[in-house]
Amino acid sequence: MLGVSAVLLAGTALVACGSDDKPTTPDLAARGTAMTTVKPERRDLANKVSLTGKVVLNPTYGLVAPVDGEVRFLNVRPPTRTPTKATRVATVYDDDDKAHHIEVPAGSGFAGRLVDDRATVTAGMPVVSAKYAGYALVAELDGGQAYQISGAAGTVIAQIKNGPGPFPCTMLGTIAALPAGNVPEEPAPSTSASAPPVVREPGNTQNSEPTGLRLTCTGAADIKMINGAAATLEVVTQSASNVLTLPVEAVAGKQGKGQVDVVGPDGMRQTREVVLGLTDGKVIEIKSGLTGDEMVAVPGPNLPQPAPGENGPLGPGTK
Repeated sequence: MLGVSAVLLAGTALVACGSDDKPTTPDLAARGTAMTTVKPERRDLANKVSLTGKVVLNPTYGLVAPVDGEVRFLNVRPPTRTPTKATRVATVYDDDDKAHHIEVPAGSGFAGRLVDDRATVTAGMPVVSAKYAGYALVAELDGGQAYQISGAAGTVIAQIKNGPGPFPCTMLGTIAALPAGNVPEEPAPSTSASAPPVVREPGNTQNSEPTGLRLTCTGAADIKMINGAAATLEVVTQSASNVLTLPVEAVAGKQGKGQVDVVGPDGMRQTREVVLGLTDGKVIEIKSGLTGDEMVAVPGPNLPQPAPGENGPLGPGTK
């Protein structure tokens, strides 16, 4: 009886295995087929640098030479009250002997010369220090931040911690580090034609303090500031309107040239060279290489792996 039951069970199993109701394995996508895609889209894009700063009373900032040439200083004294109009303090003469004036803006006073009179200077070199009369926001910079900001349009948005903001903040002068500035003493007038000149004691000059790399900016007059209060400054270094963009995950490369994988109607990838522009860390500008109608794979292409024996002295293929 046991043998008959075993045969019946075996037969049932054979019938079940051979029926049309057996489970099927889903088809796998072919190797290289993209499973996630994105289409490029147009948007406004800005490259920003975030800085930590604070409110400072009467900060010093620098003014630069507008052109290459020779600087000649005017005999300007530090003001006794806040100037209500710009003060001309120096002139740079270029190779054609054309005059390019340097003026301390209204609301700031002349604080010192940063180079010698008649020194040869280059465009962008700090030559004069000025002192702003009132509250301003100051952020100390490191070298990397300075190079990111250097040459930028200089749009700054400020937020004082637990205080006013965000609000526009107007940049003052240069971000370059400044040496100590000096204001030469005027020679005392002689009492008679035969009297010897008056010799002043060394060091009898008024100096502005040296500074490190820093960004200085001012807000509107009605913004309440407290000396020493912490603040955050966001600097827009570059901006572009209505540009073609992709998520950074879809692009191999971050500056200059890069690559993307364009997905065809058959689902297969084709790697394409693109020229890259601005990025905000989330999306990146595609300056050329795509029309905007393509579907692009996410993530982007990987760099090719080196062939065996080509890794160099640090890799497994060391020769």
